[in-house]
Amino acid sequence: MSRRKLFSGREIYNHEKSDSLFLEAVKKNILYHKSNCREYEEILDSMDFHINDLTSMEDLYKLPSIPTMYLKTHYLASMSKRRLLVKATSTGTSGTYSRIGYNFLSLFYGAVMAWKLLQFHGLFSLKRTNYILLGYEPHRSNETIITKTQLLSTFMAPAKQRVYALQYKDHGYEVNFDDIKNALDQYSRQKNPVRLIGFPYYTLFLLKELKKNQISYQLPKGSMVLLGGGWKGFYQEETEKETLFQMIREILGIEEENCREFFGAAEHPVLYCTCPNHHFHVSNYSRVIIRDVMSLEPVKNGQPGLVNLMTPMADSMPLTSIMTDDLGVLYDGNQCGCGIETPYLEILGRIGMKEIQTCAVNAADLLGE
Repeated sequence: MSRRKLFSGREIYNHEKSDSLFLEAVKKNILYHKSNCREYEEILDSMDFHINDLTSMEDLYKLPSIPTMYLKTHYLASMSKRRLLVKATSTGTSGTYSRIGYNFLSLFYGAVMAWKLLQFHGLFSLKRTNYILLGYEPHRSNETIITKTQLLSTFMAPAKQRVYALQYKDHGYEVNFDDIKNALDQYSRQKNPVRLIGFPYYTLFLLKELKKNQISYQLPKGSMVLLGGGWKGFYQEETEKETLFQMIREILGIEEENCREFFGAAEHPVLYCTCPNHHFHVSNYSRVIIRDVMSLEPVKNGQPGLVNLMTPMADSMPLTSIMTDDLGVLYDGNQCGCGIETPYLEILGRIGMKEIQTCAVNAADLLGE
């Protein structure tokens, strides 16, 4: 009941009103997973955690977090696989990836969350749209969740055509930037809006290629750039947002207000979308704790640490509290100035662990890095 009320509420950025529902939903989610996942029960018991430890929102840090690296080597589930309607993997390589699955109810609440967030941020349109996806073309051999979500993002506006930067050919993926350039030539002469969707690094790579060849476009009105997936293994190449948006405006003719970013994790099913000031505000459907890298104790807003993501959305797997390998900072919402008052998250990068590899790193081979 508390989860249903949490996800059915009209407001999506109001922690003050949603805190009590969120806490109650988290407690029920924990009890459900503890009763249905023996491994999760053992984790809670080994950490001497009791549900009565959670008496207020300030106690959420006491809930043991499951590291994403643990899920890359251990499969945790609270129901049988036959009940999972959607199965996917994280973007790990060399066999180190998380296996994620969602049942009907988890997917339902995920759909409600996504609909409300995308509607709030003005991303739905009825205009037929040409899509350029700077990522992997869907293929039965590719089960990564980022590939599935990029495809789903093309349903925010009816698709006229889709072109992928990484196309599946002869049992493997190949970079196809020539087709991307040809598509831009074609789309720039049409009236349909264009949406470029994909990793920031691929976007930067495309922009640099076009600039090197002295190519620029004025894409149709309503065109957008939607960035997601982070810089992954390319943090050394990360470009200031202002510089990236300026390049997008000069080379593609798309203004900054039509550039959006998304943040998420395969192990955490909540979507984060930037506000007009390009900040990831935390919605009612999740909470974020920043933890000290050494002690794992929570730090104050404004201080960097490991990003701990929490949500009571999923029944299928104990994903209630996930410790990512991202470094980030949480800021008070009033520091943003966009009007959204919930705290916002800034991702600084990833911790320097050699075993952490992602699909972006794997794709670097295709890009000749």
